[in-house]
Amino acid sequence: MQRKLLFNIKGDDNIINRRMIRGNVTNLFNLNNVKYQWANKLYRLMMENFWIPEKVSLFDDKRAYNELTPDEQRAYDGILSFLVFLDSIQTNNLPNINEYITAPEVNLVLSIQTYQEAVHSQSYAYIIESIIPADKREDIYEKWRKDPVLLERNQYIAEIYQNFVENQTDKNFAKVLIANYLLEGVYFYNGFNFFYNLAARSLMIGTADEIKYINRDELTHCVLFANIIKEIAAEDDTFFNDEETYQMFEKAVEQEINWSNHIIGSNITGITPATIEQYTKFIANKRLKDIGLKPMYDGFNTNPYQQLENIADTNGSGSVKGNFFEANVSSYNQSTAIEGWDEI
Repeated sequence: MQRKLLFNIKGDDNIINRRMIRGNVTNLFNLNNVKYQWANKLYRLMMENFWIPEKVSLFDDKRAYNELTPDEQRAYDGILSFLVFLDSIQTNNLPNINEYITAPEVNLVLSIQTYQEAVHSQSYAYIIESIIPADKREDIYEKWRKDPVLLERNQYIAEIYQNFVENQTDKNFAKVLIANYLLEGVYFYNGFNFFYNLAARSLMIGTADEIKYINRDELTHCVLFANIIKEIAAEDDTFFNDEETYQMFEKAVEQEINWSNHIIGSNITGITPATIEQYTKFIANKRLKDIGLKPMYDGFNTNPYQQLENIADTNGSGSVKGNFFEANVSSYNQSTAIEGWDEI
């Protein structure tokens, strides 16, 4: 892989010659003519999805946290630990990917994603500071040092990203894109389900509202990388190794199931090892189909958490709109997100 030039005076911005990677663009953002029209639509959608973490009230959640069972508190804390890692590594690594994408319209969307991942990190900090007792906060950030299951998960994705930073081969870049897609499309969702499950029992409502906004952003990120992968595959049908992609999916599903069973266990109402396996394989099959590959888990075609769609606001009845389980994302608006502009 060759990193694109910051300014390529010999570049050609003609959309006929534009490619997702290895293109010869000037690297100027000529956005009047774009090849990948889906990127334009996604840009507008993601720009509409502006929100501020602190606008969600977590006042009642501080009291409700103390009403959780020890198992629920352990799961709540541990899932936050993993989510902190996911958005931290995304914020740091997305610019590495963007340096090799040679479609200006896609560069813009990736830049918005990087910004959104940073907002998510701030969201978790806001949740931790507002709800978690002071003597437990550092444990959430440091949990990976003490929990071997969490450390293994973090290392797996981090090593794929780091390998490309150190050795920019086509194979390593292909693995980075698939790993990113797995992170955005598989790794978040059992954790999200846990928070929605609590909200369905009138617990931690503010946290669930915060997660809704994060959730909708992550779905747009999933759509983004599915499209990037499909466009590259259409331009070079040898770039991705399907066997390796399936192996990565298998590993990710195995780790997601193991981690979810480890941190959630069997003592959370509405979540069992069976539903964790069913949902993880269901969502993996969906993600595979979305990039043009056949599902790999026969019989896992049903979502066991369908009842949580109302909590996730997938019908678009509230201020947050989208489809949590199908990743058909529409715009949402945090209507009172911006105040005080007259004072600036």
